[in-house]
Amino acid sequence: MPIARLVKPIASLSLDVDNKWSYLKTHGDPGWESFPSYLDILVPRVLEFLAKRNLTITFFVVGQDAALTKNSAAVQMIAAAGHEIGNHSFSHEPWLSLYSREEVEREIVLAEEQITRIAGQRPVGFRGPGFSLSEAALEVLRDRGYLYDASTLPTFLGPLARAYYFLHSQLRGEELNRRKSLFGSIRDGFRPLKPYRWQTRDGLLEIPLTTMPIIRSPIHLSYLLYLSTFSRSLALGYFQAALRLCRLCGISPSLLLHPLDFLGRDDEVGLEFFPAMLLTREQKLRVLSETLAMYCSQFQVVTLKEYALSVTEHYPTNVVGHYLTDSVLPLDE
Repeated sequence: MPIARLVKPIASLSLDVDNKWSYLKTHGDPGWESFPSYLDILVPRVLEFLAKRNLTITFFVVGQDAALTKNSAAVQMIAAAGHEIGNHSFSHEPWLSLYSREEVEREIVLAEEQITRIAGQRPVGFRGPGFSLSEAALEVLRDRGYLYDASTLPTFLGPLARAYYFLHSQLRGEELNRRKSLFGSIRDGFRPLKPYRWQTRDGLLEIPLTTMPIIRSPIHLSYLLYLSTFSRSLALGYFQAALRLCRLCGISPSLLLHPLDFLGRDDEVGLEFFPAMLLTREQKLRVLSETLAMYCSQFQVVTLKEYALSVTEHYPTNVVGHYLTDSVLPLDE
């Protein structure tokens, strides 16, 4: 009698392709206007890392980078390697939630057009810069036929991250005020960890970034690298505990990568205000390798598009949440 193969639960993996200029801009540092880039270093390194592990993921690309000739080759390399490319807005301004409907539409449409032109694939997924989102953005995404949004980060630690960011910046006055919602509020910690649909026409699917079940602390790789500056064993043990809780709670994780997860102090890209930038490239890649090995051993890792299609197959029409006003519930509750 044949032995049935155990099928691992599905999970997703994505990378927000935030470029050097976008970090400088958000931090309020000069020099971002010339759009300094590290994509020529970053993209080949990430693609080699993923290819060795047979991983196909989602890259959220900023429209401004797709529009610049100097970045065309890097964006095309991502598409040529078979990865999904999502929309990460055009200007990468984390205060997107303050925009009017017309401004939001411009950000989404311009990015969509530039990505489609360079990569040869039209985005079907969106992630707001700095996890920013608004009802206007949801309406635009719905009207343009997007399959999913992936902008929510259900954690209570957003205000602490914002305070740290402000402490290490030179922001003042209006520039500081524009960033007052950066990284979200405490109430974001009460949002669901499982996919759900917004209470809009056609019910756009939301795929939250996964945080630690119950306590809602972050588990994305940048946070793990920060923990590894104190103890690599602590970081790995923390991540293993998060994966076990996800399995126990029936949560299919959505895990996030950032460019600086692959860039160390020896790459000399600057951005020392990020806490894990004191680590070398080798130290970071070692932690990345170990954490993703855990992830892949317990879950079948796919793109967010594949993840969304899998969810939509099981929940084609459910509408069970409303942005910022009513309670938002997972699809299966």
